Amino acid sequence: MKVLMFGWEFPPHIAGGLGTACEGIVNGLAHNGVETLFVMPKASGDEDQSCTTIINASDIEVRDVSSTVEEFINRVKFLYVDSNLVPYVDPDEYFTAIERLKAEGLSRTEIGFGQKFSFSGKYGANLMEEVSRYAQVGGTIAMQYKDSFDLIHAHDWLTYLAGIAAKELTGKPLVVHVHATSYDRGDEKHIDSRVLDIEKRGMLAADKVVTVSDLTRNIVINKYGIDPAKVVTVHNAVDFSGREDISIERGVKDKVVTFLGRITFQKGPEYFIEAAAKVLKRTSNVRFVMAGSGDMMNRCIRQVARLGISDRFHFTGFLRGRQVQEMFALSDVYIMPSVSEPFGISPLEAMRTGVPSIISHQSGAAEVLKYALKVDFWDVDALADDIYALVTYPALTAFASKQGYDEVNRLKWNGATAKLKKVYESAL
Repeated sequence: MKVLMFGWEFPPHIAGGLGTACEGIVNGLAHNGVETLFVMPKASGDEDQSCTTIINASDIEVRDVSSTVEEFINRVKFLYVDSNLVPYVDPDEYFTAIERLKAEGLSRTEIGFGQKFSFSGKYGANLMEEVSRYAQVGGTIAMQYKDSFDLIHAHDWLTYLAGIAAKELTGKPLVVHVHATSYDRGDEKHIDSRVLDIEKRGMLAADKVVTVSDLTRNIVINKYGIDPAKVVTVHNAVDFSGREDISIERGVKDKVVTFLGRITFQKGPEYFIEAAAKVLKRTSNVRFVMAGSGDMMNRCIRQVARLGISDRFHFTGFLRGRQVQEMFALSDVYIMPSVSEPFGISPLEAMRTGVPSIISHQSGAAEVLKYALKVDFWDVDALADDIYALVTYPALTAFASKQGYDEVNRLKWNGATAKLKKVYESAL
């Protein structure tokens, strides 16, 4: 079986968990006898292609596009975004930016025969323009490789239009993978209707919809009105191959409690800071680290200062690759207090390093992790109690570390992609 797969990013150059998940999926599929052609907007040339073939959309000339696809693409409107608007931002920022851009009017993409597009492959300026152009190039790629794949797989809303274009041109089945929805990124009052429309269009056009958790599956069925019969949950996993056990010298004797992820509304950073302040009222031998970047960074820095815990709180900025593994090696406790988390791979990576984890009940990972401590994201008292217990009682820490390590070692991509292969077979 061969799959044409549309993604947006792929390690080592990633902005979040989507690229990491895509790498795990193509590697797992390879071990299950499934070949993949992985299309991305802008490849750097240093991606690992041992288990997949990378197609760089920026190298593709748009040719032989039928009138059907042109009509489809011409219905796709986009807004020029003159700020660093990304798919996962604070709802207040989203609302302000969208209202400003609506006042500036709409534009349409135009395409010429034999033209190449130089994609940025990022989440910044003119994102909607890139999504629309990616659909046009995706249709061209599907026709060029028509005899080289059996099925189309599109990851997240950024690639759904490309998946639909490929399906319209080739008539081959489409599977869309829902890693997150608009309802995860903010409250319903501030949802971007453009993204919501693309998400629903992709799910309706798909032969099968794969969700990363039952939490997300329920949203797809109840919020988007998708037929439950075609929505299948395949929980994420974590890839341990090629990971080295990192030993790093610590510069402090204090316990280290870490938040690692995008510093955005969805991830609940403010609750982590509130819990940190409560823990520091009970003990002083602990330090808190917020690793990552995002639109709430400055707000969180001000919150830390206001609570008077700056001497015990550290901001690292965005970490990638080995830096992430070094941060886990330095940590005694990992926290994921997400407000809404479709899955959340980071606690699996932490537990693989032997770091006990506390996660919110509002995460898909809570469905599969028995030995992670769980709290409601808003319950900062319960979160503080769990943190205090893990940094104070060695027996509890040792138990959570050992059991968590054994548990995540059973959650591998080979098993997850075996389920995904069955979804492919049912679509075919």
